[in-house]
Amino acid sequence: MTSNGYDDLLKSDEYQVFLLHCPVTVPLQFASHPWFVCNERGSLSRYEVLDRLNEDEEWAYMHKDHFPTWSGIEVWPLIRKEPLWEGRLLGVVEGERAKRMIEVLRTSPQEYPIKEYSLIGTNSNTFAQWVLDRSEVIDLGLPWNSFGKNAAKRKYPQIVRRMRERLRSR
Repeated sequence: MTSNGYDDLLKSDEYQVFLLHCPVTVPLQFASHPWFVCNERGSLSRYEVLDRLNEDEEWAYMHKDHFPTWSGIEVWPLIRKEPLWEGRLLGVVEGERAKRMIEVLRTSPQEYPIKEYSLIGTNSNTFAQWVLDRSEVIDLGLPWNSFGKNAAKRKYPQIVRRMRERLRSR
């Protein structure tokens, strides 16, 4: 696994969350794909939403450690795994804030309310923004080309309204 120089930022005795991104597969490489790398005192894991279902149904489109920690996603569609884009660091959260983010990521298969994927709707950017919002990390954000990052905000009122209607009808 290549670290792309991020090993210098790792602190083996701390909690850290790195937010990285890379281009989306060709021909949509103008858009951004984000993922999180969690460092739990030297133990690394990667969390993201991909355009393919996870074998574990509870995870839906969420994946843990599907790709190498620091590498991006595939450059070419339909060619699963190689070559991969280079990952670029957007920011790092450390300490107690990172610990809270790791817990949000760890519980996301049960807590993340969106179980579908769409290039122009809810996607990897929606998930990353949901994690940032849920972790209350306001000093870290997704780039302008993170299409879909606001899709959940449009969907949440609909989900809440439907849940309330179902509860009232019981």
